Amino acid sequence: MDVIDLKVVEAVARHGSMNKAAVELNTVQSNVSSRIRSLEDELGVSLFQRSAKGVQITPAGRRVLPYAARLSKLLADASAAARDDGTPAGVLEIGTLETTLALRLPLLIARFAKAWPDVRPLVRTGTTNSLIQDVIECKLEGAFVAGPVSHPELHTETVFHEELVLVTSRAVRSLDAVRTIAHLKTVVFRVGCSYRQRLDALLASMGLQVPEPLEFGSIDGIIACVSAGVGITLLPRGVVADAWQEGRVAVHELPPAFSQVETVFVRRIDSHFSSALATFLDSVHQENGGRLQNVRQLA
Repeated sequence: MDVIDLKVVEAVARHGSMNKAAVELNTVQSNVSSRIRSLEDELGVSLFQRSAKGVQITPAGRRVLPYAARLSKLLADASAAARDDGTPAGVLEIGTLETTLALRLPLLIARFAKAWPDVRPLVRTGTTNSLIQDVIECKLEGAFVAGPVSHPELHTETVFHEELVLVTSRAVRSLDAVRTIAHLKTVVFRVGCSYRQRLDALLASMGLQVPEPLEFGSIDGIIACVSAGVGITLLPRGVVADAWQEGRVAVHELPPAFSQVETVFVRRIDSHFSSALATFLDSVHQENGGRLQNVRQLA
């Protein structure tokens, strides 16, 4: 097994096709097929199931994938470290929660991009669980997620503090009135969202059965449904401030155990801590009014 073998496995798994993987790798399908067969013979397990519709990765192949990503990232880190002279440059690929993107990042990223034009920020959104997994698998350089986070392969630092509030239609006058809602529904992001998990815990603490959720992919969609009386949700106060001021929703304060949440930035402990990322995190701390930290010492 070598790095090229693992790159082939990763490409085939991603495309679900040896032909498409061959095109990406600038080779022919027979070479891809041969490498996969040789690797399977060496390991004594099947990495892919073949069919007329293409190939599908097996459980054994899925267990190999993280190592392919980590080796590819290690090689990329070595190259990046050699070229990194301390001046921020290159692509900075980070992840973030939808709420953090809406509330915290637009101005930060705009100012950072203006100050460091040689850096190209790429921002991907997701849930806390999915973003953490992407950082672990080296698909992202780092990500803003809801804390607390504890993982042996990750470095974490708190960057923002948020207050969560229960958001309902204006017809719901108080937190206690939630108990009287017939056919209660929650309107939330997909599975893996920490705010969704906290909302479920809040309802359980109130003695309410956690209802089947309605899942949406955007903050605007969630707020619109809540405003229409479809259900309730849990979001940072700042995210719903405009909708509340415009009289579209009601906002209910919560006990600290449910309302206080930290947004943390996570990154792999063992990956190259680029000048671009270090400078970006410095700008986050400065913009946030906190004391400037020498984050490079945490690498």
